[in-house]
Amino acid sequence: LVTLFWARTDAVGGSTQSEWKCHEKLTEYCLQLREREITAEAGLCAVIHCSFKTPQSFIPSSLVWFKCEPGQKCSASDIIFHSKNPNKIQPHFSGRVLLLEPDLTQRKCSIIINDLQLSDSGTYQFRVNSNNSGLSFSSSRATVSVKALQQKPTVQTPALTEGQHSALTCTAPGLCSGSEPTFTWTWRGAGDAPPNVTTATTDRLTPVNHRHSSTLELTASAELHGAELSCTVSYKPSSSSTQDSVRINVTYMRDPVIFGDTVVKEGGALNL
Repeated sequence: LVTLFWARTDAVGGSTQSEWKCHEKLTEYCLQLREREITAEAGLCAVIHCSFKTPQSFIPSSLVWFKCEPGQKCSASDIIFHSKNPNKIQPHFSGRVLLLEPDLTQRKCSIIINDLQLSDSGTYQFRVNSNNSGLSFSSSRATVSVKALQQKPTVQTPALTEGQHSALTCTAPGLCSGSEPTFTWTWRGAGDAPPNVTTATTDRLTPVNHRHSSTLELTASAELHGAELSCTVSYKPSSSSTQDSVRINVTYMRDPVIFGDTVVKEGGALNL
């Protein structure tokens, strides 16, 4: 098996960030990989976009992604994704890396890395193998930088009226397809927490884009007016969490209070 490396490439149009680059000698072999640093946050996900071009005689048989040490050659122990042999994947990445387009004949090699951890920062490289041509080729490298979780959940509260049943929603940041986060609702300034029911929901927008949310259902009361409600979203694999809070506003009717002398003699005047 002969492997082609991109020691030097020639650019073919495109933007400066993700242009097509072709092999110096075998110019029919080209790749498009975003080389600018990709920043993401712990607990969420990162997408590395890439595509490749080959002659029609090159039929892709497998695609492999590596996480390699800077300045060192990628090896079998660095594999984080293998389209044909999952047993070769590092245990730390098992089940966390998905191809956005599983059909290799489309010549797409973009991946999503879920359940990000700070240790996932580093350089990534892919290789495409072809059994029929006896060739494989490896890409240049993309850099991923994982920072501490900063994004906050979104808490939506409808207009609340005393005595009416209402539903409040907390939506987790990101549209990732990894582990489902845990939602925790907490009250402050409301005395005892009111009776409520919480329901977690996952909307699968695409095979790799999921929206996670939690709904809190309750009957609004005057005692909740002015209280603070917080929603905390926790991502277990990375031990990351994020929180946002809202101030509760309840519309309610006060009981009428009568002032003045409420006892009068017959025929007298009553002032209230």
